[in-house]
This record gives sequence, structure tokens and C-alpha cells, in this order.
Amino acid sequence: MRNDVSSVKQKQPVGIELKGSTCDMYAFTAAVKSLVGICYCLQLLLCEKEGGRMDEAELPFHILQQRFEIRVFQWLLTMIYATDEINNWPNLLPNITLGYAIYTSCSVEVRALQGIMWQLSGKEEPVPNYRCQSKSSSSVIIGDSLSVTSVPMARILGLYHFPQISYGASVPTLSDKIQFPSFFRTTPHQLFQSSGLAEMTAHFGWTWIGILLLDNDFGQLGSQSLITEIEKSGACIAFSEKLPVHYSEAKFLHLTEVIKKSLANVIIIISTETSIISLMKQVSKENMTGKVWIAYHSWSDSLTILRKEFVGTLSGTIGFALHGGEILGFKEFLYSLHPDIYPNNLLIKPFWEEAFGCKWIDMNTSSEVSRLCTGAEKLEELHIPFFDVKIVRVAYCVYTAVHAAAYALHNLLTCKPGEQPFANRTCSKIHEFQPWQLFHYMKKVRFQMKTGEKIYFDENGDIPPMFDNVNWQPTTDGSIAFVNVGIYNNSAPAGQRLSLNQSSILWNGGHRETPHSVCSNSCLPGYRKAARRGEPVCCFDCTPCSEGEISNKTDSIVCIRCTRDCWPNERQDACVLKPIEFLSYEEPLGISLAAISILCSFLSTSVLGIFFKYRDSPIVKANNYILSYLLLSALVLCFLCSLVFIGHPIRVTCMLRQVTFGISFVLCISCVLSKTITVVIAFKATKPNSKLKKWVGIKLPISIVCASSLIQVVICFFWLMTSPPFPYINYESKHTLIIECIEGSVTAFWCMLGYMSLLASVSFIVAFLARKLPDSFNEAKFITFSMLVFVSVWLSFIPAYLSTQGKYMVAVEIFAILSSSTGLLTCIFFPKCYIILIRPEMNTREYLMNKGSKGEKTL
Repeated sequence: MRNDVSSVKQKQPVGIELKGSTCDMYAFTAAVKSLVGICYCLQLLLCEKEGGRMDEAELPFHILQQRFEIRVFQWLLTMIYATDEINNWPNLLPNITLGYAIYTSCSVEVRALQGIMWQLSGKEEPVPNYRCQSKSSSSVIIGDSLSVTSVPMARILGLYHFPQISYGASVPTLSDKIQFPSFFRTTPHQLFQSSGLAEMTAHFGWTWIGILLLDNDFGQLGSQSLITEIEKSGACIAFSEKLPVHYSEAKFLHLTEVIKKSLANVIIIISTETSIISLMKQVSKENMTGKVWIAYHSWSDSLTILRKEFVGTLSGTIGFALHGGEILGFKEFLYSLHPDIYPNNLLIKPFWEEAFGCKWIDMNTSSEVSRLCTGAEKLEELHIPFFDVKIVRVAYCVYTAVHAAAYALHNLLTCKPGEQPFANRTCSKIHEFQPWQLFHYMKKVRFQMKTGEKIYFDENGDIPPMFDNVNWQPTTDGSIAFVNVGIYNNSAPAGQRLSLNQSSILWNGGHRETPHSVCSNSCLPGYRKAARRGEPVCCFDCTPCSEGEISNKTDSIVCIRCTRDCWPNERQDACVLKPIEFLSYEEPLGISLAAISILCSFLSTSVLGIFFKYRDSPIVKANNYILSYLLLSALVLCFLCSLVFIGHPIRVTCMLRQVTFGISFVLCISCVLSKTITVVIAFKATKPNSKLKKWVGIKLPISIVCASSLIQVVICFFWLMTSPPFPYINYESKHTLIIECIEGSVTAFWCMLGYMSLLASVSFIVAFLARKLPDSFNEAKFITFSMLVFVSVWLSFIPAYLSTQGKYMVAVEIFAILSSSTGLLTCIFFPKCYIILIRPEMNTREYLMNKGSKGEKTL
């Protein structure tokens, strides 16, 4: 490389200036300034004081430990190439030649400020707030690559509105236009990356994350925004530890121990590339594998860290890298480098030694050097990432920054009178403009790169944020390749910003399955998360949902209660509709009860037919056949009324159930009571001078039946008029929806049952007192047994009825109806049917009279 502006097409030069012993390098002062972060040998070559080298105590540890940093040298060459490219374009800055001056900050704030003061004052020994030149020696400052040095530079340059474009500084503070009004950058700031990292961790389901941050503004500011975004996404921070800027073995041992003991398998490192090497050395010694290292853009594609001893540890690393682009013709430019072409360049020979692993012969070369550089080596035969420029990242940011400065200068050059917002609306002359005037054009610059990408700065001096997702995958030759597996575009709509090709990601150990990093394993559906006291929300226990509740997704915070018509399944992960329950004709229980009801009603009808056929026989006449017919008809109704209880309850059947049951049973009991009273009166009326003879006959029993039944009818009538029974869906049952009939008025229901019980009790008492009457009239004995059965059934019915629900409650009532009715039919009529059908010789007046006479003797 030569200081020869005539090597490019002849344009009128603008402010070309060379500095010190580095005259053999191009000095870019019209539009570009300052490359920083060069490797150790470059620092010692360029970082000199008067009277000797810079004291090593003034240099950060990571600089002292580095060898020649090829990648940073690539950035320098990118700036040179971009400048030459612009100088050869006829349509951009016509008749103007750009130059550049290079000043290294050595990654030290003091050196960066010294360079800025030199630029502003124009003197070897800077004089603050004075300029010793008639015009500025430079127009734009390109740099620095580090936030730690860019911040103090931007504070001073902002006082003069001197444009500064950084290609690497990413701290969010620099977007504050009040503090740093003239700062621009071609790399996205950390807030955008923090959002992307939080989305990535959420995408992979990582909730327990460790953070290692460099102990300076870059690391601390980056970690603050990152922690905020991660916690906003629902994840938690397992640990947050600081990487020392200066080497400390005790600190690195502590960090290694923290990483080893933590359950976090995912660790985000916010640091510059050189600060990680010492940590990786210690981690590799511990043979710590299985961890997922998430790389910040500052080291996500670092060649410095790619050492063979780190391959097992760092393979599978995934991170955010600056969105790269292709620089056309740059590869050919790199291949043209050679020490013979640029014999006075201080950097070509160190680069050559690093690239080919040889040493040039000089007075300091040891005789033990195994290989000497000859100059015959060919760069084309090297297969190193330095020449892999299909997609470059930081170099592309440098390339973009140079073009942004050039386009801003072009806009100033092509200004039309009356359009410039300065005094008198006149345009600035290209040879006499001030940097603060160029700052106006820098804010509005907008252009398109050769790749089609549109470049502009927003109101904060930032370009549209975009990152590539890079995965570190081992290769067959034992090294690591950077594989693009996705992209993060912060300008895209929410939910579409992160795009990952997950199938192409290779994790540590060569696994394709995504590793887990959680404090507690996920709670399966059917469980909910119960926080542990005093621990982050990501540490929890899994508690089964309570009865009647479900959780239908993983890691549910709360369980949800099923609606009234649903119930949880066995796993409690879904609500299922409760089956509808009622006593149906289609189920065995309903069919059995219906069959028994019909059979009993048929038997009652058959007995009625027998009594009607043998109505003239003595035994039928002796038992008041009118009441017998009426009782048998009532029993038929009692048996058949149970059918109303079976089937889907509707309003009509609900109203008929209890009413027909109550009236038919009162009719039965009234007939039984009339029979009992008739027997008593008939016996008493046989005595001489008895006053009861006038009550003998059919009128009294019919009157008793009618009066007793009428009272029940009145009760039921008022019941139906005021608050009748109605169908109701009972949701209280755990596993079924019970469709049942609600009594409506409970008072009326119990009045109906109470009245029936009263009649039954009276009938039982009267029949019990009359049980010893003569056999010819002794139907009271059978009535006593029948009422004993009746009362026993209904007394046991009440607790059974109240202790059941649903269809079984209905079945209990039907069973009580059938049992009590069968008791009446069996005890009262079966003995008579036995005599009529089996023992007809007993069905004679003489037999009954003889039996009655024997009975009288026993009284």
C-alpha cells in the first residue's frame, strides 16, 4: 500500500493528511477516520509514545495476550477497499478523491481521546478547544469498534456536531441524541439483540438461563436490557456473573464452578471476543460439555476463539451475528496483498507471518525459528476464513459506514442553492465546509448498496436492525464452521421477527434434539405450577388440579373449573360432557321395574276378574265386594303409576308422578280403612239392640273412601296450582347430569305423604284392634298384616329416599310403591283367591258360619 493518490483516477483531493511513521498507509481524512481494536503486534507498532513504547500496564489484559488479529486487519483492508472503490466510481463524488488517516486507540479510552484531540486541533500535541489549521483535517470519524472507547469519543465529537460512524459500538446509551447528537452506527444496538435473544430462549423453551457479562459498560448495559427482556418473556436468570477485564485466575475458577453447579444448560455471554478465551481455557480443562453457549454479536463469528482445544466445548454454540453481506471484488483485492508490493507497510509482514506460520529474517529473528518466510508463498493456497468473504459481517459494517460517509459528502457536493438549511440558504463549498455542516446531510443520508439493501439512519442514528443466527458446527478437519440457521429482523411484525431453521441446528455433542435448560421440569396437563417460597417463578412444584378442575396445557399456572355440564376426565386435562342420567326404559333397571309394575297390575286385574266372576260366592259377598272392586282398581292404578316415574322427565310427567301416586295410594288406604271399619261395624251390628245396624251397608264405606280421597285431591290441587313439580337438571353430581323432578312446594309434598301416612296409621290401628274378630268376619287380620307391610315399607323408604340421588332415588320410590302395593294385594286378596280357586269347598255359607261360630266361642 502506498501513499500515492495518483494511483487512483485523478480527482481533486480533499484534505489528505498523513501521520507519523505510518505514512506508508493510506490516510483517510476526507471521509473516514480511525480503525481500532488491532491485535497486539499492531498495537506495539502503532501505540508508541515519545521516547519509547507504551507501557504494558496501560493496555488491557486481552490485548497483551493476543497475537496478530487477522480479522481486524480485514476490517482495515475493507475501509481501504471501500475508499478506493468510491474513488473509482464516476457517479459518486465526481472529481473528488477521498483519503484516510488511521489512528489506533489500543482499546484504551485515553488513547482514543488523544486521537480525537489530534483530529480536532491538528497538532501532534493536542491543544484543547484550539485548531491549528485553517480547516478541518477530516470530515467524518469512522470508529471506534468498541463501546468503551466510542462513548468518550462521541461525547467530545458531539460538542462540535462532528459526525462519527461506529461499526461495532452497540451500547444503547449511544442512541441518546441529547448526550451524543452526532453519533451514528452501522451495527444494531444491544436493545434489539436483547429482544432477539429473549425470543430465541422462548422459542427453544429455555427458562433457566445463566448470563456472563464483561465488567464494563458494554457488558453491564447489555445485561440489564437482556435480563429485562428475558424476564418479560417468562424465563428466569439462574446466575449473572461478571467476566473480569483484567485477568484473575481466582475469578475464572469461581466462574467455572458456578457454571458447573448450575442447572442452567444455556449460558449467554455478553463480552468481546478476546475476553472469553481465558474462560474457555478453564472450562475446557474441566471437560465441561453439554452446555449451550449463546454468543453475543461481538464474538458470534470470532476467529480468535476458534482453537482446537475449544472445539469440544464450543461446538453447538448458537448466537446473534451482525447481518452480513457480500462485498463484490473484495476477495480479489485481498489476494493482491504482498510484502513486495507494499514494502513499507507495517502490517503486511505480521499478517504474512500469521497466515503462513513463518518468520521474516531480521535482527530479532531467533536462529531456532523452524520456518522462514520467503515471499514465494501464495495467498490463493490458504484456506482460512480471512479470504471467505462471501458473507462478511463486521467488515460489511465498515464497508457500509464508508459508503454512508461518501453519500453524505455527495449530497453536500450536489446541494442546490436555496435548499440548504444554513445561513442565506446557500450551499457549502466542498473544500471549505465544516464537519457540523456535513452532520446535517449525514442524518438524512439514504442509499442502496450493490446487494440491494437500503441503508439509512433513524432519528437515533441507528440503521434498521437485523441479525443472522449462527450455529457453530464441527467440521471433518477438526475445526468449526459458522452456519447460518436463521435471521432476526426487528422491523418485522411481532411474532415474525425470529425465523429459525431448527432442523439444521447441531447442538453440543452432535445432537439434533434441542437441549433443555429449566429449573423445574414442565408440569404436564392435569397439573398446575406451585411456586416455591423464596425462589424464582421458574422454580416450582407440580400440583394436581383440585377436584372438578383441569389444566389443558403444559405449565399451567392455574387450573380452570369445568362448566356445570362437564367433568374432568381421569387425567384432568380435558372437560368431558357429563352423561345425562335418569331412569330410562332402555336400561336394565328401568326395564325390570316397568316389567314388575305391569306384571303386578296384571295380577291385580286378574284378581279383580276372579272377584267379579265369583261375585255371588259367599267369601266375596262377605268381604264387601264393592270395596274389593274399588281396592283392586286402586291397586292397579298404584302399580301403573310407577310407570310415570320411568323415562325422561318432562313437565307433564313431573306433575303426574307424585299426584297420581298420592291419590291412588290414598284411594287404596281409604278402601282398606273402609273395609276395616265395615268389618268392625258388621260385627258390632250383630248384637241385639245395636245402634250400628243403620250404618251397615254400602253408603258408609263409599262415603269414607270419597271423603278421604277428596282431602288428598284438594291437597294435590293446591299443590299443582301454587308450586307444581317441574323437571330440573341437577349439576351438583360429580360425574353425571341428573334430570329429575323437583317437588316444587316441599311443604305440599310432605303434606301429601303425611296425610297418606296418617290414613295408613289409622287403618293399621283399627285393623290391629279388630284382628281377633270371629273368622267369618276376620278380614281385619289380613288387613293388619297388609298395613304392617305397608307401614314398614314406607318407614324404610324415607331414609333410603333421602340418602340416594338421581335415578336411584326414583328407583327407591318405585320399589316402595310396588312393595307396598304388592303387600296389600298379597295379604288381603291372595288368601281369598286361594279359597276361591283351590279350596272351593271352603267357599260356602255353612263353612263360613261354622267358622264364625267357633270364633265366637273363643271370644
